[in-house]
Amino acid sequence: MSFNTLGLSAPILKAIKEQGYSEPTPIQKEAIPVILNGRDILAGAQTGTGKTAGFTLPLLELLNKTKPIKTKQKIRALILTPTRELAAQVGESVEVYGKYLPFKSAVIFGGVKINPQLIKLKKGVDIVVATPGRLLDHISQKNIDLRDVEFLILDEADRMLDMGFINDIKKILAILPKQKQTLLFSATYSDEIKKLSDKLLKTPALIEVARRNTTGQAIKQSVYPVDQVRKRELLTHLIKEGKWKQVLVFTRTKHGANRLSGQLEKDGISAVAIHGNKSQNARTKALADFKKGEVRVLVATDIAARGIDIDQLPHVINYELPNVSEDYVHRIGRTGRAGNEGEAISLVCIDEHEYLASIEKLIKNDIQKVWLKDFKPDPSIKAQPINKGNTRNSSARSRSNNKPAQKPSGRKNRNSI
Repeated sequence: MSFNTLGLSAPILKAIKEQGYSEPTPIQKEAIPVILNGRDILAGAQTGTGKTAGFTLPLLELLNKTKPIKTKQKIRALILTPTRELAAQVGESVEVYGKYLPFKSAVIFGGVKINPQLIKLKKGVDIVVATPGRLLDHISQKNIDLRDVEFLILDEADRMLDMGFINDIKKILAILPKQKQTLLFSATYSDEIKKLSDKLLKTPALIEVARRNTTGQAIKQSVYPVDQVRKRELLTHLIKEGKWKQVLVFTRTKHGANRLSGQLEKDGISAVAIHGNKSQNARTKALADFKKGEVRVLVATDIAARGIDIDQLPHVINYELPNVSEDYVHRIGRTGRAGNEGEAISLVCIDEHEYLASIEKLIKNDIQKVWLKDFKPDPSIKAQPINKGNTRNSSARSRSNNKPAQKPSGRKNRNSI
């Protein structure tokens, strides 16, 4: 099947061809015709499946086919995303595929000055891509009018709920007109997502291209058991021995990301951290340098990594397992995208065994264990019980009581993300 068979017009097909795509992905093949028929959808698709184009392409087509007679510019489509990076990615998709159409768009998120966004809104836009918080800022300042929105898209809705945006979303929904076409995309399903979809969607079509809460089939997964304080040493070993040129590494905290990137630099491996405490300009530059190959390792927290879209990213490393099992699915979904193969490796110490068990239960699969002779864990080290009330780091312990202390990497329990 080609894009020519999906009901898209010549200007959009031309833009698709210029991007080098000829055949739609499964989510695009299923979602585009349904959306073009005007139905609400609830779509379950892992990251890297082409879901952004899966809603961007039909949205542009519908806007082009139903040009309203108007005396002033009205916002006709609203796309909500959980993070700045994802908003920027979706905004880029709108521009790329809509380059031969007359529509104007604006990307709105926090962490940057509000005035440039305000100027763009005042000039008039058809499509707004926004994070909930900054959008509400504009609404409260009466900078934006959403009363004529015809299309609402919630991208990565599960992540928005995980990040506590449910009240913000409810405030935004209360402003929007009742008559609109709504598309809800979620990589994982939960009771909260079901409740939201029941309230928001009208007789939706259910579209799934992967089993719920599963990991991509193109991703080779493995676990390397290792003592906590030898993780950095093992990571450096894997990168250098494998001659890896592009590696995305996940830590659980901002502090941990900063520390690890600095340690890798000392090991002679170019690295940069990306997290919520970094300015938007710093985050954008770090991601751009990583994509261009000027930085070998990008160390990220879960929130900052949402929206990182690199088609041929070969390696994702869980330096620390997430304490929320679903985040494992999101993390490793950064590799194995767009039909490419990828590798996801988790460095797991004894304190993280409960996290690992929860992840394997979620994905209904035992992840292959790889024991490296020079990095086998010390059997005398015992696990400390997990304090499930906190987002905790595993303790930095790699010695028995009768062995001299090795220098830990300054690890402390922290609640920041």
